Amino acid sequence: MRKYISVIISLIVVLGIGYIVVNKKNQQRLIKSNQPNIGTFSKHQSCARPPQFLKKIHIAQPVMIDLSQKRFKGIAFLYGKDFKKVLHPKQWEQYEHFSTYTVDEKGNIYLVPTPFISIRPTTFNLQKNIYKLDTQSGKISIFMHFEDVLPSSNNPYGINAITYDCDDKTLWVAAIDESDYQSQKGVIYHIDLQTKEILQKIEGSDVLSMTLLRSSKGKFLLFGSARDHALYALSIINGHVQKIPQKLLELSTANEHIRKIKVIRKNRLELQAIPFTYTLIAQTAKQERQKYIVQWDEDRKSWSAVNK
Repeated sequence: MRKYISVIISLIVVLGIGYIVVNKKNQQRLIKSNQPNIGTFSKHQSCARPPQFLKKIHIAQPVMIDLSQKRFKGIAFLYGKDFKKVLHPKQWEQYEHFSTYTVDEKGNIYLVPTPFISIRPTTFNLQKNIYKLDTQSGKISIFMHFEDVLPSSNNPYGINAITYDCDDKTLWVAAIDESDYQSQKGVIYHIDLQTKEILQKIEGSDVLSMTLLRSSKGKFLLFGSARDHALYALSIINGHVQKIPQKLLELSTANEHIRKIKVIRKNRLELQAIPFTYTLIAQTAKQERQKYIVQWDEDRKSWSAVNK
């Protein structure tokens, strides 16, 4: 038995060193910024509900929404064992490709478009809309059109990020159509869902992804930037955004831009990042998203990467 003790000890040391190296490497994947304190936060139960039409056609939860375009144009629902069954009516291809979505408490799904692979005569007009998949009928239609969103061959992106606010039943939507490599002219719209009135228009931030966060210090609109590899926060007071964003953290790789933000537990976010350059090349290359798990340390007032 004694002859194995030294081997076991050596193995433990090697594993320990390996853990330290991996953890240190993971920590280095984040570049600390000014570390503004947005307070402690937790994962909250979403008000979102599944579309009602799924019950009518006897499709039970869980259901996955697929916008990947790998197999289906537009939107598809995956369900059943191992999500191998597919619901994909032809009508859901009518407006071509979508990038992301948000769901309200009735089960309506609001989708934003994305250009895909190549420019067609209809491409630019499609980027000017928010689309709605109706919870009762299961039909997709244009929910809201933006005349001031003007995609072009230089930048084919228009409306490109969205999230639903359960508190006041509004939408937060972003557009980046007027931006280019030299100038950041993105716009965030705050929209009344019932009247479609634009409650607030915030200019000057190129938003690639967004989500709402409630913390001990208030309510924030978090967004990943299309301009750089950073995560930002905008404070929301009485339903209105304060117009100066706070930079929370930066990813270490300059070409990685945050495409999805998710609160997964207390003081912890999952960030998914992709290359982005205001062209179709990176967005349609089907590269796997890089995932980062980041933790807010209230005592140290800093963000760090964690392994899980």
